[in-house]
Amino acid sequence: MNLTAEQRTRILQMTIIISFLGVLFGAYLALFWVGEDAAQGPVQRIFYMHVPAFVGAFVAFVTGAISGAIYLRTRDKKWDTLAVSSIEVGFVLAFINLTSGITWAHPIWGTWWEWDPRLTSAAIMTLTYAAYLMLRNGIESDDQRYRFASIYGILALSTVIFTTIITRVRQDTIHPVITGMEDQMTTVLMTNMFIWALILTPTLIWVRLRLESKYEQVQRIRVRNMEH
Repeated sequence: MNLTAEQRTRILQMTIIISFLGVLFGAYLALFWVGEDAAQGPVQRIFYMHVPAFVGAFVAFVTGAISGAIYLRTRDKKWDTLAVSSIEVGFVLAFINLTSGITWAHPIWGTWWEWDPRLTSAAIMTLTYAAYLMLRNGIESDDQRYRFASIYGILALSTVIFTTIITRVRQDTIHPVITGMEDQMTTVLMTNMFIWALILTPTLIWVRLRLESKYEQVQRIRVRNMEH
């Protein structure tokens, strides 16, 4: 079914509203509904944003890698646009994950930074995608930029996978592994993970795609005006 531009805009607007309300609902559950952790106190509530932000980043980075692979196969620019949009959103979510983890660490570990394997791998992951965005913008040739970005996005996914599994394979990490949570805490965490990963993240990617579409329209108009 082909939708008109106006219909797509209305659907996007509704999706943005649903995402906004979903995030507010998740925040309410995390801040007011769920009980306080007996060991960590109020700072433990950061985990209800910290973990969902990483899961959302995971979804975005996987989307970026898959889109990049499809671009390499088809050479269709729309897949590169989806890839860069996804990775930009993923980078923002990864940054939220990293900074919220540091914020949690200060009162719990007594320091803003610790060379813990999980925290270090999260920082490397975030910096890897920051480098993607900087290096991509430094390539003038469109074809080379799209190919480089696609290959980089696929390879960079290894940092995401490593960060995901590191608490399971490294015994020397002091980063907490989420196990044995109370039912109420599990419900709130899973609810926020669902909202951030499957509602908020796709919505942000869609918004970024629309911005890119508007930018390309402006560029085409500018080129036509210069030709005349």
